[in-house]
Amino acid sequence: MTIKDAGSLTPFDSGVEYSAPARGPWNIVHVGTLVPESHQVFVCAQSCLRGVVLTAAEMNAMDRFSTIAIQERNILKGDMEKLIINGVTDILNKLPKLPRAVEVFSSCIHDFIGCDMEFVFGKLRREFPNVDFTDCYMTPILRKTKFTPDAKMRQQLYSLLKPVPLEEKMVNVVGNLEPFYEKCEILSMLEQGGWQLRDINYCGDYDEYQKMAASSVNIVTQSGTLSAGEALEQRLKQKLLYLPVSYRYEEIDGELKLAAEAMGLSLPDLQELKDRTDQALAHAAKVLAGMPVAIDFNATTRPLGLARLLISHGIRVITVYADSFGKEEEPDFYWLKEHAPELKISATVHGKMVVLPRNEAEQYGGRLLAIGQKAAYFTGTRHFLNMLENSGLHGYEGIIRLARWMEEEAVREQDVPSIIQVKGWGCCG
Repeated sequence: MTIKDAGSLTPFDSGVEYSAPARGPWNIVHVGTLVPESHQVFVCAQSCLRGVVLTAAEMNAMDRFSTIAIQERNILKGDMEKLIINGVTDILNKLPKLPRAVEVFSSCIHDFIGCDMEFVFGKLRREFPNVDFTDCYMTPILRKTKFTPDAKMRQQLYSLLKPVPLEEKMVNVVGNLEPFYEKCEILSMLEQGGWQLRDINYCGDYDEYQKMAASSVNIVTQSGTLSAGEALEQRLKQKLLYLPVSYRYEEIDGELKLAAEAMGLSLPDLQELKDRTDQALAHAAKVLAGMPVAIDFNATTRPLGLARLLISHGIRVITVYADSFGKEEEPDFYWLKEHAPELKISATVHGKMVVLPRNEAEQYGGRLLAIGQKAAYFTGTRHFLNMLENSGLHGYEGIIRLARWMEEEAVREQDVPSIIQVKGWGCCG
């Protein structure tokens, strides 16, 4: 539909879903491997295990991954707790070296039958006092709830941090799958202010990971990971600073001022940054020369915000691929309804997407730039910016880098199928 016809931020019906073969976004297995020196144990029915086993195999992480298959008799006999305790014990005793931490993934069935996971973890912690255990979840019944499995996994990623005295001028970035782009102004502000940055992406071992517990501030950049920051604020008393990725200048200014005030930092020259950003976007518009652009929600947490930014700077955005939009995008939603009413919005999981022609790029002689894997797949283009979950971009410098990426990919053709079939793009295990 066109955005002028969209009645709300959730314009598409929910029902039978289609899963496009754009497999770059991370799943819970990929996210769990970010804890260094950890081992994952999935306790599920065999049919459920198939996907996570393939994920671990594809990323060459089978040495950090084990499974316990649930049989029908375990449900009928009521010995689920015993199955998990004995299974995890057997797995750990057979490993060449005990891991520093173990992430035990329960599934829907454990909720359905009332499995006593508190008892399970208590027994395991007594049996292996030198191993840190945490509860993780593979529960697709939560997919349509406010607290999705991905949000829960991002929270549990930091659940192993142990309380220690907090250190001044130590700050964590929480919830991101990639570190900040090195030129982001928040990084330069922190460096100039004498702050030391910690990020799970930089942790080489478990001891280094544990040092994140000493940070006095946590920075969160997307709404889906707010629960992780909130949990740490409550449990470790670390201050939460929410600085979401945004493409609206006034919001970026507000976030930088908030960070400066909260952490005693000096602000950069905001007007100079705006001028450079405008120049970068103007140059990108000139290079694209009317080339149509499609954006998807896997590329950025603010697809409508990005569409608004590009359109307002003379770049021709024709489609946004997303099944729904967050509340934070409401101002952009209504701005686009007024200023770009013919902008198309398209679902990605709706059942009818399986039969939608995937050749839109042919209408433009193949010259269509996709920002994101799903946009590339559905349009059939070979001009493709492989951006996932903001790719570490933030603030004005992030927009400037994005503009340059768009210029590069507008003139380069890629073998899109070979790229988007790689599961968990960028995760090395």
